[in-house]
Amino acid sequence: MSTALTLKERFRLRRFLEGEKPIDRPVLLSHRRIFILPSKTGLGFVLLIAVLLLIAFIYNNNLAYMLTFLLASIFILTILHNFRSLVGLVVSAGKSPAVFAGADAAFTVYIDNPGEYHRYNLHLRIAGRDARKTDIGPRQKVRITLHSGTRQRGWHRLPPVTFYSYFPLGLFRAWAPVNFNAKILVYPQPAETGSIWPGSGESGSDNGSRSQGNDDFHGLQEYQSGDPIRRIHWQAFAKGQGLYSKQYSDGGASQEIWLDYAATRSDHNEQRLSQLCRWVIDADQAGMVFGFRLPGFTLQPGSGPAHCRKCLEAMALF
Repeated sequence: MSTALTLKERFRLRRFLEGEKPIDRPVLLSHRRIFILPSKTGLGFVLLIAVLLLIAFIYNNNLAYMLTFLLASIFILTILHNFRSLVGLVVSAGKSPAVFAGADAAFTVYIDNPGEYHRYNLHLRIAGRDARKTDIGPRQKVRITLHSGTRQRGWHRLPPVTFYSYFPLGLFRAWAPVNFNAKILVYPQPAETGSIWPGSGESGSDNGSRSQGNDDFHGLQEYQSGDPIRRIHWQAFAKGQGLYSKQYSDGGASQEIWLDYAATRSDHNEQRLSQLCRWVIDADQAGMVFGFRLPGFTLQPGSGPAHCRKCLEAMALF
């Protein structure tokens, strides 16, 4: 149920551009959220009506009067049809997957048309992005994906989404800005593939990584002719990421490693997290069992997608 707005909130300019306060639940587009103004074509249409009215007045021409009033009635009726193209729609934001910094965040928006009439040429837009256009039939629900660029790790909020339409004649633009309380987690941007792993031979309580087997895993590199077949990283190949071979210090198979923030080599926090992120991704793709450390946070050795996700989430919120 919508909360009442004060007079000051109703006429605040930001409400017309970005909508009301962020909301978690589905939003019904009603007269309170829909705004209408003439488009450039509509303003030209008004000028045409004014010129025809002037001609009809000067020459006292009944046919000119009739044409003028006919066009004026079409202009007024278009307002109602334009408003009807949005009113009654129920919009909501769905869950979206996490991404790495620098990639586009993909937000899912659902539009439900519970009415009995078709909605044509409905547009969706978020700041700085091209509009998406769709048609919605009676009692139909559609799913739209909107993209928003990310620059840094942490929580990335969905910008205000504007639903708008020029239906039927393009004379008016009806729009409804909605501010969803939706966000996704942005992981640090991984360093380049093939980076050197932290030094070996250190104890589990020291900085760096340690193998409980005989050899230390040093990462992945592009497959070279003559590399043993048993070193091929089949998981990456199956995902279409290319052919890589696993690199070990003594040619054996690593059993367990520790990935530690303190073992990264940089003076900048974001670069250190980027390096640590690359280690986590490579270790997960290689099927390694690895532990993970950040200042104030330790994750015991494990493996699998869930373990990798916990490490990435910890770095995103560090």
